[in-house]
Amino acid sequence: MYKLSLLLICTLALAVSSFTGKTNLPKVGTPTKVLATIPKIGQLAPDISLPDVDGKLIQLSSLKGKVVVLDFWASWCGPCRKENPFNVEMYDAYQNKGFTFFSISLDRNKEAWKKAIVKDELTWPYHGLDAQGETATQYGVEAIPATFVVDRDGKIAAIGLRGPQLDAFLKKLLKS
Repeated sequence: MYKLSLLLICTLALAVSSFTGKTNLPKVGTPTKVLATIPKIGQLAPDISLPDVDGKLIQLSSLKGKVVVLDFWASWCGPCRKENPFNVEMYDAYQNKGFTFFSISLDRNKEAWKKAIVKDELTWPYHGLDAQGETATQYGVEAIPATFVVDRDGKIAAIGLRGPQLDAFLKKLLKS
């Protein structure tokens, strides 16, 4: 989250400098270096290791062989919470076909995160907390909700699908 905030500050500073002719950008890594590492369709998904609701580390690599939707969200995100009923329907429909969600929360309030999981009935076992936003930065997430579909081989198969589009894509992917 820090890197995302810094990127926004740098962008604003650059915009101001174009009007004033002065630049006071901090001496940090350039956005092009961050953006160059964002996973693309067909590439291996970077491994994720995050604490779950009990504080135990869960890893994306442990799910190889399954189709996984990485779902970046937060309890305070209205659009994310509105998307959750669709995600529950998809999980219920496909969980026995080698599919799961790996939810990645950007919450800083652990209790709000845990309550949202229960309230929204997110019954899949993979819920990771990315309170500092490091995983979101690694995946180039700039807004939530954000999704990445990872195929059985651990490669990114789709990015940004939600609702009916995600459902249609999963139906095709799970048939092959």
